[in-house]
Amino acid sequence: MIPFVDLRSQYKDIEDNVKKRLHKVLEHGQYILGPEVEELETKLAKFTGSDFCVGVSSGTDALLMALVALDVGPGDEVIVPNFSFFATAEVVAILGAKPIFVDVNRDDFLIDWKEVVKNISSKTKAIIAVSLYGQCPDFDQIEKAIDGKNISIIEDGAQSFGSSYKGKKSCSISTISCTSFFPSKPLGCYGDGGACFTNNKKIATTLKELRVHGQSKKYYHGRIGINGRLDTIQAAVLLEKLEIFDEEIKLRNNIAKKYSEELHFLVKTQKIHEYNTTVFAQYTILIEERDKFLNFMKDQKIPTTIHYPLPLSKQPALSKYAQNLTENSEYLTQRVISLPISPYLKKEHQERVIESIKKFKKTTGKMQSCNKFFENSKL
Repeated sequence: MIPFVDLRSQYKDIEDNVKKRLHKVLEHGQYILGPEVEELETKLAKFTGSDFCVGVSSGTDALLMALVALDVGPGDEVIVPNFSFFATAEVVAILGAKPIFVDVNRDDFLIDWKEVVKNISSKTKAIIAVSLYGQCPDFDQIEKAIDGKNISIIEDGAQSFGSSYKGKKSCSISTISCTSFFPSKPLGCYGDGGACFTNNKKIATTLKELRVHGQSKKYYHGRIGINGRLDTIQAAVLLEKLEIFDEEIKLRNNIAKKYSEELHFLVKTQKIHEYNTTVFAQYTILIEERDKFLNFMKDQKIPTTIHYPLPLSKQPALSKYAQNLTENSEYLTQRVISLPISPYLKKEHQERVIESIKKFKKTTGKMQSCNKFFENSKL
């Protein structure tokens, strides 16, 4: 079987060092906010170029805490792309605020800044800009859209840690940036984990209080918070994985380049802008007759995943907030499918994936060129 994300091979490569890290935690016994958490925060902040990093319990909690730190609540509106993972809008609804769904671009799958401009109102408190599949959206245009307005930008960088936008690292660009360390992410731990990044000292202090039930000192709660701490054991794992992260990014890009070279005349894929680098958290293609393709790949014993099958506004729990037509989001949700990718994807496995796609396209008689979707792309 071809693994969709090969975490087992990664572990085998770093097994001894991970065990040493974990043994050290077991020896000192500080399982909650132990010294490894602070060490990780320092290294992650340096990696991104941010002034502050706050380790938290998950990427979702990172987004939730970011909104709370910006005082988002009932009566407020938060602009979000309609094509994203559920958590992007879920955290807005949890706080009693209203998610305003806007469309994405059809070529890069990222939030359309022109739609952001159209949907800014007197109630807009924040914009959550999602760096989808590993690529950052156009933050400069979003910044221009809110110029002079009391609106904050949150980067949902759950899939883009390690990427860059115009020379700046993802998670260092906006008011608050959030990422996830879910195991399958480019930098993942062995459970749930996440982080918030900011250059604002006051916000960083607020985030640190929020993750421990709003405590500013032990048993003194100046605000309402959550139990949002990053476990020391997960921090230890991440510290070891961070040592090999740059090399893994190179490997991911090599695999993505191979896919693009072999498949560019068969399928459409996410446009990568020349000013961006990406970690390819997913390698996602657009394909007609997706159900047939899914069944075909299943018969070939090749795993695939749909990221994501519904616009957020059509999720039952969020449908009451639906307000805008988002044709591109609809288009993408009906066609996207992600292929196996990880730094440890074996050459023969990737070749099997590629040959299977070519075989499917040949049998359907649709071998049309899709070169135009790669113009001005950078891998």
